[in-house]
Amino acid sequence: MRVIAGKFGSRTLKGPRGQALRPTSDRLRETLFNILGAAVEDSVFVDAYAGTGAVGIEALSRGAKRAVFIEKHRTAVALIRKNLAVLGIEQDAEVLPTDAVKGLTWLANEGMRADFIFMDPPYADATEYARVLEFLGTFSLLAPGGRVIVEHEKRRKLAEKMGKLMRVRTVEQGDGVLSFYQSQEPAA
Repeated sequence: MRVIAGKFGSRTLKGPRGQALRPTSDRLRETLFNILGAAVEDSVFVDAYAGTGAVGIEALSRGAKRAVFIEKHRTAVALIRKNLAVLGIEQDAEVLPTDAVKGLTWLANEGMRADFIFMDPPYADATEYARVLEFLGTFSLLAPGGRVIVEHEKRRKLAEKMGKLMRVRTVEQGDGVLSFYQSQEPAA
């Protein structure tokens, strides 16, 4: 597993042992960041169900000013911290060792407005997709024009609308799909 592009392009990241984690493939990560393009620069990026932290680290490599990693498994949290330390970017990152909804609730209570929220729950856990999308469709955690990006398997159909969120795009690649949501809430 490696950082695709940006300041840390081609740097190797520590990956999981065994099959406990299913990191976002390099190819799908490259597709994601090609779509997001220059909008990542100076953004606040949340990587929920962060696993190895590869997606949030890619955002930092491409110029995000801050990345927040939400991950509840201790071994994955340690892996994220190692990867951040190897690259020397701990100061630009925050790791929340908790459940996704608890972490997102904490960020909302802190007044954070994220430009991007990427979530990649375990493919087999259908309730997690609905739970987090429902939360994000209710609470104002996105900055104006911000996007929620959900990675899921092709056979999982996600709701087109969830509260204030509306799916605006899907991109399929192999067995993986990226669903892009934007808030339909009027800007204040």
